[in-house]
Amino acid sequence: MHFTNKTVLISGATRGIGKAIAIKLASNGANIVIAAKSTEENPKLGGTIYSAAAEIEAAGGKALAVQTDIRFEDQIQHVVQQAVEKFGGIDIVINNASAINLSGTEQTESKRFDLMHSINVRGTFLFTKHAIPYLKKSSNAHILTLSPPINIIPKWLGSHVAYTMSKFNMSMMALGWAEEFKNSKIASNALWPVTTIDTAAVRNILGGEMLAKMSRTVDILADAAYFILSKENLEYTGNTFLDEEVLAKEGITDLSKYSVVKDAQLYKDLFV
Repeated sequence: MHFTNKTVLISGATRGIGKAIAIKLASNGANIVIAAKSTEENPKLGGTIYSAAAEIEAAGGKALAVQTDIRFEDQIQHVVQQAVEKFGGIDIVINNASAINLSGTEQTESKRFDLMHSINVRGTFLFTKHAIPYLKKSSNAHILTLSPPINIIPKWLGSHVAYTMSKFNMSMMALGWAEEFKNSKIASNALWPVTTIDTAAVRNILGGEMLAKMSRTVDILADAAYFILSKENLEYTGNTFLDEEVLAKEGITDLSKYSVVKDAQLYKDLFV
């Protein structure tokens, strides 16, 4: 129960990767504060902040569900205050919420550009900013951002520059915070999958059932996040980790259990 009495503030944890990480930490004793928008279930996506909270508590943790749209600073301030009032502080911030639109420049509508940057960049920045005063009081503070290694190569910049910029910005913040807050003993890292992950985004936006069957489960990122966040005394900080890399450091190299379909040919994720 490595995370007993530790409080985790996570954005967008009603489903998918965010929920899997939350449940993994909850099963190891963590208090989880879910900052996400869904209070009514969308059949295409599934899950609400309340259903996620129920699963988290069933896993053995304590949960607080607070409807939050991280595009709005007052809502971020509200969820941070709720977390502190409920659990006494914040030990870990996980920047999981993200918007995706894989279109070229001419096809990217201004509202889609603004959405990605208001959630992925501005939202991530403010979500973390307002938690910093409480992270500084933690005995083992971490920031974990779900974003990729920064590969400034034509393949990723040319295909969908607006989305790529927003995700690389998230990684730059993760690296920047590691340096800015090292004297406050706050670790900051980014985490990204080597393969596609079976999520609503993969099924509804990227490739449907076919791509889902060529993917890994969300559990691989939950396990990788667990190992990163378990480290103490800034052992891990200033990294843009890939999930396989984190697990290899723990001696875990047989990743077959994470495949959605046994022995399937796996599809590389974006930016890898």
